[in-house]
Amino acid sequence: MKIFNSEAGDVTVLALKGKITIGAGDVALRDAIDDAVNRGQKKLLIDLGGVSKMDSSGLGELVAAHNKVSAEGGAIKLANIPSKLYNIMGVAQIISVFDVFDDVDEGLGSFT
Repeated sequence: MKIFNSEAGDVTVLALKGKITIGAGDVALRDAIDDAVNRGQKKLLIDLGGVSKMDSSGLGELVAAHNKVSAEGGAIKLANIPSKLYNIMGVAQIISVFDVFDDVDEGLGSFT
């Protein structure tokens, strides 16, 4: 998995490409979020538009990240969730934990 990190004002955007699965993608996602939090970033928008597959470890990492960032007084929001992934997150009852947006611009606007 590849993660493209950018800043839009005080929001860190993490654009994910590839698979978020056990052993590779889940660790990369955790490291990217930890790096942002360690730099003092408390507003994170995760663009899932390029994610082709996510397993339970990827879902777990998203929830763990949400808990960590929330404990720091911040927020993680999701954008561009592919329909297949959205359905999986819905079945796992994880989707309700996050604010979800159709695109990155809409997600960025929600932070103001």
